[in-house]
Amino acid sequence: MAFFTQELAIDLGTANTVIFKDGEVVLDEPSIIALESKTDKLVAIGTEAQQMEDLTPPRIYTVRPLMNGVIADYDAAEKMLTGFIKKATGGRKGIFKPALKIVIGIPGGSTPVDMRSIRDSASHAGAHDVFMIYEPMASAMGIGLDVMVPKGSMVVDIGGGTTEIAVISLGGIVESASIHVAGNEITTDIIDYLAQQHSISIGRTTGEEIKCAVGSVLMELPEDEEPEDYVVVARNMVTAHPSQASISYKEVCSCIDKTISKIESEIIKVLQRVPPAGHRQALLGQGEYPLPCGRRSPQGRRTRHLPRPRRHRQVSVFDELIMA
Repeated sequence: MAFFTQELAIDLGTANTVIFKDGEVVLDEPSIIALESKTDKLVAIGTEAQQMEDLTPPRIYTVRPLMNGVIADYDAAEKMLTGFIKKATGGRKGIFKPALKIVIGIPGGSTPVDMRSIRDSASHAGAHDVFMIYEPMASAMGIGLDVMVPKGSMVVDIGGGTTEIAVISLGGIVESASIHVAGNEITTDIIDYLAQQHSISIGRTTGEEIKCAVGSVLMELPEDEEPEDYVVVARNMVTAHPSQASISYKEVCSCIDKTISKIESEIIKVLQRVPPAGHRQALLGQGEYPLPCGRRSPQGRRTRHLPRPRRHRQVSVFDELIMA
């Protein structure tokens, strides 16, 4: 049967797309493409397209097809999916092309229109069968959580465009929330902070590097966990000359505090809607944008932090659904 079918699990994220095949991650690239301005012909995809972002000549422009976890540009999403699937499958060359079976993770707040767009994009990209699963459930299954037991477990998946919050029990989602406050907003906070406090202009790529290097949600860390200051060299907004600044994890913590508080507030709202018996465990996952120094828990609840939860999501989708 494996000769006639190929099975893929896809995490179609706002910032990154990850594809899982045959027990391993075969693709992990930014969700972006580069197109020709006149013909809309595909020029580059993924990592190559990201390198062109903000540096393209007039004849080329870059597009991020997803916004807040859902498809914002249908045509661009179809081209991106087609390109990523070709990379993951090696182009499916030969006389007899195997049928493609795909499972895609979707945000918990997806509407029927959103789901239809994702299904159509995958079908036009070459998928024979398309299945969808809510991302919080996929995350829980991927980390080995027994979702069928009568015990409430919370999953918080901070992606690029959305934060998915869900309490899972007995194979279903008891309560959930999907908010458009996530990694992209944290990056914006860092960019704005450098502009206001250091008069330095940086791009999103540098902002994400700073976030991953010295991102923290705690103002005080043990000495052995304190990351080294990140040195930024960028254009000074006043003189236009190259300027250098050293950014500490405490500065990052301060500038992203409002965004983190929004996520915490939504977590508490979900917990307030859960019956008292469901308050057992919380699993906090930093999906697209892991904060290496993040250890803050809402209202002191027991938490478990996952270093690379995004990888777990593909494992769960593939093993639990495709093989069923």
